[in-house]
Amino acid sequence: MIFTPTLLEGKSFIIDIEQFEDVRGVFARTVCKDEFEQHGLNADFVQQSISYNPKVGTLRGMHYQAAPFAEEKLVRVTRGAIFDVIVDIRPDSKTYKKWFGVELSESNRRQIYIPIGFAHGFQTLKPNTEVLYEMTSRYHPDASIGFSWNDPSINIEWPEIKNRMVGIRDAEFPNLSD
Repeated sequence: MIFTPTLLEGKSFIIDIEQFEDVRGVFARTVCKDEFEQHGLNADFVQQSISYNPKVGTLRGMHYQAAPFAEEKLVRVTRGAIFDVIVDIRPDSKTYKKWFGVELSESNRRQIYIPIGFAHGFQTLKPNTEVLYEMTSRYHPDASIGFSWNDPSINIEWPEIKNRMVGIRDAEFPNLSD
């Protein structure tokens, strides 16, 4: 695996998977505890979830889980493609309210590691997209919060989509600054 830090302060990484191909197909490791630990990352995942997104333009975000249930996430696409976004929400960080976006797809097999103190969201770029998440903390509904995907103080540059679909809960999130 090749770990590339994002432009945000902290331990957020793009992880490119090294593939081994032969006549049978492709083999690749997606998680190796030793390699994660060499980069200061937690690989003690306790929950795995998947989202199925049938339509292009489905937007989920911006989500995070509040302390004491804050979580690190590893996100990858198993089918389709997304524009994946993380936002630094740590007020004392030099990159507070800065965002980083990257395309994750079944063809590029990239992953993103999202540390505690970052919010996460994505927009689908292809129909029938599946996004796989691994988390270091179990889901706690009362701690699951977020902010508006189009908060003007953050100004995420989402890809232009004619028919963007945002769920009711996500559409009602306030701005981060509110």
